[in-house]
Amino acid sequence: MMGQKRRVAREAGEYNQMSVTINTVSDNFIRFTVDGLTPSTANALRRTLMDDIPKLAIDKVIFHHGQIRDSEGNVYDSSLPLFDEIVAHRLSLVPIVSDLSMNFRENCSCKGEGCPLCTMTFSINKIGSGVVNSGDLQPVGKSDLIPADKDIPIVKLGPRQAILVTAEAILGTGKKHTKWQVTSGVSYKYHREFSVAKKLVKDWEKFKNHCPDSVISENSERIVFSDDTRCSFLSQLLDNPDVKVTEDDTKYVFQFETDGSLKAIDVLDYALKRLSQRLNLLLDSVVGD
Repeated sequence: MMGQKRRVAREAGEYNQMSVTINTVSDNFIRFTVDGLTPSTANALRRTLMDDIPKLAIDKVIFHHGQIRDSEGNVYDSSLPLFDEIVAHRLSLVPIVSDLSMNFRENCSCKGEGCPLCTMTFSINKIGSGVVNSGDLQPVGKSDLIPADKDIPIVKLGPRQAILVTAEAILGTGKKHTKWQVTSGVSYKYHREFSVAKKLVKDWEKFKNHCPDSVISENSERIVFSDDTRCSFLSQLLDNPDVKVTEDDTKYVFQFETDGSLKAIDVLDYALKRLSQRLNLLLDSVVGD
């Protein structure tokens, strides 16, 4: 047990000393370098990014069946060409712009009954013929919490068919169901450097011209590249026996995409804070024993 205490304490201390550098970032994509991690903590960060980031997703759909009349008195049948379960499943997978200040329903002051603090309501009221898309989900209340992608097809309506539904979205995380998974393509690798002797590698300038942002250092005898920027042209150096390749198992390059429900930089910020909480909780539980 004492060995476990020292190991957890060491990893928690190393986490506090880490540094993060953003390499590339957009609303839905980020690549960043983390320095000062152990391999186990790097994997814990990956798992946190995949499974522990909250987002909104539709969890309940109410179908209003029967005849529907439009403003001109025309009658439409709300029986859909797909089973209700299929339509509900498709709606649940629609990424929704999320608000992390909302409460998890099970932790809300409403005691799980559903309120504006933990539940977002949507409605669809559309007549055929035509395709019902995710953009037809209309928010009730917070007008900014809308589908991140408005062009996802849900169901196709024929003539005289209509859809009238009410849906509730709540916060959840990917470890409970994939509909709450914000990220995709979460991956990481060791920081890698290619040390190139100019006398031995005659075409070294070709690599410099193709990957100028990958140059770490250069002098009259040697130039050093890093593939942290993901310049694929550098992969040709791996098979060159005159190039010294080194990897650093304390420095990792991560990248991931989001489904649009949250911005990539906000996901990273939340994940780093959440990882710190998880490591401290683990340390307290081990020391407490």
